[in-house]
Amino acid sequence: MAANKRAVNLNTPATEKDRHPLMSDSDINTIMLNGAMISLSKLKRAQSFNARLYYYAEISVYLEVSLSRGAGISDATRQQLEEIHREATHYHMDANKLLNLLEE
Repeated sequence: MAANKRAVNLNTPATEKDRHPLMSDSDINTIMLNGAMISLSKLKRAQSFNARLYYYAEISVYLEVSLSRGAGISDATRQQLEEIHREATHYHMDANKLLNLLEE
């Protein structure tokens, strides 16, 4: 329906919903959580320190972006990202401790 209104009056600028009618604020929340969970699973499978550090940094970026104002990130998503980051921190630190013990 919005496309018909737009076609009639071409002088009206397109809104974000006109450009991407299937996108909503919940989509960015889903994308952020799925990305962080994928990075967490890759972190857990990583075989080297550098790989773990890379995936830990990815999770940190998701958390950092969630703290941006006006990004459309919900508080529930932010809390879930904090929990994923906390789990990643513990896993990364435990893996580093184990690596240090094995090297001694």
